[in-house]
Amino acid sequence: MRIAVLGGDGFVGWPTSLHLSAAGHEVHIVDNLSRRWIDTELGVQSLTPMDSIQERCRIWKQESGNSIQFHLLNLAREYERLKQWLLDHRPDAVIHFAEQRAAPYSMKTDRHKVYTVDNNVNATHNLLAALVETGIDAHLVHLGTMGVYGYSSVGAPIPEGYLDVQIDTPAGPRDQQILYPTRPGSVYHMTKSLDQILFQFYAQNDGLRITDLHQGIVWGTHTDQTRRHEQLINRFDYDGDYGTVLNRFLIQAAIGYPLTVHGTGGQTRAFIHLQDSVRCIELALGDPPKAGERVRIFNQMTETHRVRDLAHLVARMTGAQVKPLPNPRKEADENDLIVRNDQFLALGLQPITLHEGLLAEVVDVARKYAHRIDRTRVPAVSAWTRDIARRVDHDPEGRKLRAV
Repeated sequence: MRIAVLGGDGFVGWPTSLHLSAAGHEVHIVDNLSRRWIDTELGVQSLTPMDSIQERCRIWKQESGNSIQFHLLNLAREYERLKQWLLDHRPDAVIHFAEQRAAPYSMKTDRHKVYTVDNNVNATHNLLAALVETGIDAHLVHLGTMGVYGYSSVGAPIPEGYLDVQIDTPAGPRDQQILYPTRPGSVYHMTKSLDQILFQFYAQNDGLRITDLHQGIVWGTHTDQTRRHEQLINRFDYDGDYGTVLNRFLIQAAIGYPLTVHGTGGQTRAFIHLQDSVRCIELALGDPPKAGERVRIFNQMTETHRVRDLAHLVARMTGAQVKPLPNPRKEADENDLIVRNDQFLALGLQPITLHEGLLAEVVDVARKYAHRIDRTRVPAVSAWTRDIARRVDHDPEGRKLRAV
């Protein structure tokens, strides 16, 4: 297949591009490189050293013999160029990663909220409108988030996208399926919830073939392809805005930083290893919906864990200290999370679950590149409200001078 990977320079986009190229597909990365500019804005860099996207593609060609083409394009701003690109290349499938992906970044300031909505919603809608206008029958696979469901305890498994309900009508009760009610916990999660509505409309109105992947928190460093050459290594975020919770614990342990658990640590989250994430995307590509079918929704996760349990697991493995901190997020102190992921299991996914060997791999990578870590960027300090901001701890290590 000819596959366009929108946002293919990112944390999941890059290993997905390599994985699909290795499988024999013609891969085109379309990206505006905004994630690299955000690094510059935040004054932080990937733990792992990243070459330019052009150099990464050159190394991949050298190592694999397969070409990945890069195209610089801003989906949210350059609608006419996007249309022309689709007409010129006519992809069989489009994988949409091209959205600002961090909840804390989306809550930093009003400017970050506006940017996240502007970038994410415009990029998604421009893509949908362009597919309709060009008449290209490409299977659209979108990387969403489990966060659209919210993190309240409902006492029942969260289904894959659709909820069976019974409605009282004058003729009696009637069964119906609706989109699972969204309860976004950040502006970022809200944009993913809006994506769902856009997909629902364009699937029913224009017959677009769409798969929406509600993904859990990604952990891990490598896939089979990124191991092939040091310059193919994936980006690895450790800062308080972009670093995912388990990866951050493992990096904190590697540099002797306390494991920062916010609130009670009773937040239960869904997780998936990076290798499983790219494998799930490949499985979804191979099982597209037909034109006229409703949006196909998968829960792209393999296991759930409480944050404090993960912290204690890493502490036992590494000897690190756990430090409870005030929570910068507005969320429940404790929640349960039961999730259905039957569709990927039925397609043949054999999940990679947490075990110390893979956790140790992340610690080894962190130690190798520890000299690149700016310890002042490790704390999570982006607060959800002004009131919460007053109690955020900016110095978990207690390194700043104190008045006596």
